[in-house]
Amino acid sequence: MPIRIDLGEAPEGLLELENNEILEEFLLALEAAGASPETIKAYRAAITDFLEYLGDKPLKQVTIRDVIRWRNQKLRKGFRKPRQKEKKGWQVTLHYYTLFLRRFLEWSGIKIRIPGVKKPPRKIEALSDDEIEKMYNAVRDPLDRLILDLLLDTGLRSKELLGLKVKDIDLNNLVITVKETKYGRERKVVITPKTAETIRSWIKLNGLRPEDKLVGLTYAGLYKRIRKLGERAGIPREKARPHVLRHTFATRALRRGLSLPSLQRLLGHTDIKTTQVYMHLTIEDVRKEYLSILAGSKCPTCGREVPLGAKFCPYCGTKINGGNEALATT
Repeated sequence: MPIRIDLGEAPEGLLELENNEILEEFLLALEAAGASPETIKAYRAAITDFLEYLGDKPLKQVTIRDVIRWRNQKLRKGFRKPRQKEKKGWQVTLHYYTLFLRRFLEWSGIKIRIPGVKKPPRKIEALSDDEIEKMYNAVRDPLDRLILDLLLDTGLRSKELLGLKVKDIDLNNLVITVKETKYGRERKVVITPKTAETIRSWIKLNGLRPEDKLVGLTYAGLYKRIRKLGERAGIPREKARPHVLRHTFATRALRRGLSLPSLQRLLGHTDIKTTQVYMHLTIEDVRKEYLSILAGSKCPTCGREVPLGAKFCPYCGTKINGGNEALATT
């Protein structure tokens, strides 16, 4: 969820400029307000896409019809990114592009009420306990173990992991200060004694000093290493990614009883609604357990539900194994 940045007022006479000049003024305002390079890049991509659709039409003449036609074209044809070939991917991008465009037009003084684009339900991939064990069994060197321990213990984003310096880690109190955060807000995360020992050994092995980076990789290098781990472990390629390890941390933490507000703080989410997406996975766990224990079974012959504890189906007489340990469970 994008943070609301206070941009102040637009310069007087802004709409008399060329469209690309208005965009540059807006991006300068974002930078001055403390927006991160990633945020500025996202706004640039969204607004440039809309301005390219407008062509030679001045921004001051834009109407709601222009916005809706641009939006509908994107829903039909999608975006240029190769990874967004499916309509669901287009809708996610368009959801954010619409938010960014709304902010840009609002700041520019163009009073258009832009309808939002509903964001499709987010699919969360997480590793199972069995897959985690396979990943650890596939470890070939201390760096592999360090990466797995850290990501599965803290849920750090890739950028946050790669930005860690030795001095950011308090091994005595089992706390890491994360400075390279998504929204520029420093936070602290906790590690287990096991991970602290892995870090301590890594620092000693490499003779690292307080100012040194803990993990000396680029994002591409980190991604490639995790993908190789996944290949050796027999994990599907789409699940052998740094962000899936973050999802795995969050899912396991909730399953083991960590409160949602505590998880929100550890993950660095600005809105608890973002954290709540992980509840869908844990609720599914509860549903399966509930049904297996309380909802009885289905008769393997007639398919009708058999009461809990029944040894024979009351409808067709089929014997139920183990007194309702069904041959075919709900």
